[in-house]
Order: sequence, then C-alpha cells, then structure tokens
Amino acid sequence: MKTRTHLMALLPCLALSFSLLCVATLSPVSAEPLVIAASPSLATPLEALAQAYESTHPDVQVKLYFDSGLDLRRTIAGMENSPTGQYFIGTGPIHLIAPGGDELLTRLEQKYYVLPKTRRPYATVYLVMVVPEALVEAPSSFEAMARDTRMRVAVADPDLTLLGQKTRELFKALGIAEVLNDRLDVATDARAVLDHVLNGQADVGIIFGPDAVEKAERVRVIAVAPEKGGRPILHSMAMERYCPNRTLCDEFLAYVQSAEAGTILKRLGYGLPKKQ
Repeated sequence: MKTRTHLMALLPCLALSFSLLCVATLSPVSAEPLVIAASPSLATPLEALAQAYESTHPDVQVKLYFDSGLDLRRTIAGMENSPTGQYFIGTGPIHLIAPGGDELLTRLEQKYYVLPKTRRPYATVYLVMVVPEALVEAPSSFEAMARDTRMRVAVADPDLTLLGQKTRELFKALGIAEVLNDRLDVATDARAVLDHVLNGQADVGIIFGPDAVEKAERVRVIAVAPEKGGRPILHSMAMERYCPNRTLCDEFLAYVQSAEAGTILKRLGYGLPKKQ
C-alpha cells in the first residue's frame, strides 16, 4: 500500500516530464538566418520574396536590413575593415547585398566588398503613364499623349528625384521633350504626381510601375515606356565577401530569378531582366 501511494504521488511528475520531453522533441530546430542588406526602396518586393521563400524553406529565416545607399556602403565597409572580425553590427555576417540600383553594386564590386561573378539581376523598373481609374478616354501611347496639345502631364522634379530624371530622359529619347515643355506640371515626387492627376491639375502622370500598383484602386496604367525610351532601372543582388554559407546564398539567388519569383515581382509592378 505504501509503495502504491508513492507511485500515485509520482504520476503527476512523470506526466509533466513526458509532456516536456514531447515539446522538446516536437519543437522545430532553429532556422538558419539569411541576412540581406538592402535599400529601403526595395522593402516591398524583398519582403514578398522572403516570405515566399520561407514558406518552402522552413529551415531558413530571411532577415532584411534596410539602409540608404551611402549608409549601406559605409556599414559594409566598416564591417569588412573591422579588426575584430567581419560581423554585422556585432551579431553576425551579411549574406547578400541588394542596393537600390546597380551603380552601388558596381562600386562595391570594385572594392571587393562583394564576391566577383555573384551578381544576379532579378527585377527592372519601367516608367508608366497613368490616368484616373474613372477616365474613359485616354491616349494609347506616349507619342499619342504628346500629339494631344490639350493634355497636361504631371512629372516629378528632375532636379530632385530619380523619377524626374528618368522621365526627362524618356521624353528626350522619344523626341517629345520640346513639344511637352509648356504642358508639364512639375511635382515634387511620385506621390505628388498622383495627387496632381487625381485632383485634376494634370490629365496624365508619369511614375514608376510599382508606384502605380500601390494606387491601382485609383489610377490605371495606360502605357508602358517603350524600349527605345532608354534602359529601365535594374535591380540585382550579390554575395557579400564574407558570406558564411555560399550554398544557401546560391540557392536564394537562383530563387529570385525563378518563375515563381517573377510572378511575385510582376504582380508588384516590376519587370523582369532579359535573360543573358
């Protein structure tokens, strides 16, 4: 009887121990981090790609660090030149670098901050022409827009924004810059361009494709800049020089060039680079 009492007293402890053992056995192994240092302008596409990748690779956790181009370059340079080791903000290494344009990536390659021949282009950004969603009649092309002398065109300031610079380059390449000169409604940035169009200050606006997708419920795209209008902005990724797991990096770089990633990017208003 005494022995039975002791066993009965031990049952709750045994049950608790068994439960803890089951939890420990069923708990997933900590996912391996994949750290990408990137431009804030790429937050939307990179977050979407990271989420999709993690859904099919539960053993990997994609971590995104965003900073401006100059600060990003300084961070990487400081990390790689640190005498205490190549660690990102003292916690670990960077795997991939995805700046907001390929010019910075080229400079990083020249300094050997990224591994040679690891650059992978994965997205492009085109200029598009938008009108209010409710507008019925609209020009079918940039040339048609230029021929309609009644149309005012909202553009971003070319002295302050990349959008404005690319718009000016497009108009010059198409030979319509002078025709439009007196009909331009200059706004501060892409958001202001959309405001001018929606408020009736301009008939059409010129913005980047991803910006148009964000406002798809209020504006619609009626024309995409033609190839002869100049090269689109190209976005690429590359391995950081001290990438700790090159196999994992290769797999992610292959993923961002895959058909699945391309579908995600096109849905967000991005184009896809031509295959070399």
